[in-house]
Amino acid sequence: MSPRSASVNEELRRRSRERLLQATVELVSERGYEATTLGDIADRAGSARGLVSYYFPGKRQLLQSAVHRLMHLTLEEALEREPRSSDGQERLARAIDAILGLAREQPLLMRTHMAGILQADGFVRCPEQQHLAELLRDTVVHHGSPDVDTDYPLLRALLMGAVFAVLLPGAPMPEGALRAELFQRYGLAWELGVPPGDEPPGGTHGRADEQGAQETRPAQGFAPGSAQSK
Repeated sequence: MSPRSASVNEELRRRSRERLLQATVELVSERGYEATTLGDIADRAGSARGLVSYYFPGKRQLLQSAVHRLMHLTLEEALEREPRSSDGQERLARAIDAILGLAREQPLLMRTHMAGILQADGFVRCPEQQHLAELLRDTVVHHGSPDVDTDYPLLRALLMGAVFAVLLPGAPMPEGALRAELFQRYGLAWELGVPPGDEPPGGTHGRADEQGAQETRPAQGFAPGSAQSK
């Protein structure tokens, strides 16, 4: 039998790593962080225990990478779902709704993730986080930011703050109120993205009757307070 090529080995490593990340999301969502061991994760992923240590320096770093992967995949799905749109306002609305949706649908996982970021090890810059950052930066670009290096970190901070506010034990903020605040800040119409309640999501149903109005709508800056609007 001839040895596997480098590309085949790389693909096998990629799949193995992704199985570990997916297993981490599943187990922490089911059991919580403390009740989930690295051995549990390896067993759920069908991997050898040593592979966990090979890919990740510890459980906290593994969890951050796993959640960043979930956020990246969720955001990518939201941005690319049909009907696909290159409209900057629609894409930003979808991004906000996707991240807020994770706080609603995965409260234990996201609360654990936020708590981990505040630990001494802080924010982990991993490939999954870089994928997430690329999507958010691209969203900022589509929305017309005149200063992406300033506006991307601000958007990231606002989204993290909104997730924290939704999940704050004992004093959570309503998701709808946070969505309204973010939409107002960025000049987004409420019907864009996936509005809560019975209103049809603008990103799911076409809005052909609004197309003419959009074509004649004057160009807007990235956000109130941005360099373009000063």
